[in-house]
Amino acid sequence: MRKHRSWLSLVGFCTGLVLAASLAFATIVAGASVALADHRADAASGDDARNVTPATPSPQPTGTAFSGMITDSHCGARHMRNSHQSSSECARACFRHGASYVLVDGDRRYTLVGGEAALSKLAGERANVIGTRQGDAILVNSASAAIF
Repeated sequence: MRKHRSWLSLVGFCTGLVLAASLAFATIVAGASVALADHRADAASGDDARNVTPATPSPQPTGTAFSGMITDSHCGARHMRNSHQSSSECARACFRHGASYVLVDGDRRYTLVGGEAALSKLAGERANVIGTRQGDAILVNSASAAIF
């Protein structure tokens, strides 16, 4: 009779342990979901790059200089390999289909607002962009090819 009790004790202990672990895991996931939802709500209520109006370019570009690769928001720094298009052609095609130009500098990525004519010429290339940064967006005053 004692053998059956220890076997039943082991099953009860394992069942309790699994229930406690699943409760702890559910609490962690629920907390992370709340934190993520709160973060997204803060980001949605802040400055959205699509709602920022570009500043009118002045004859003398003023602002901060940024450098990096000009690409599109759809493909980013990695364009489709099997598309038979260069990175410049792919960025321009994605822009025509509704994507916006972005400046990728290492891990940072800025949405470029304004100056589409100059950005179109420099798409897929390293460039220097002069403009004003507002959050994750840069209001473009001028753009030129990067000189190494």
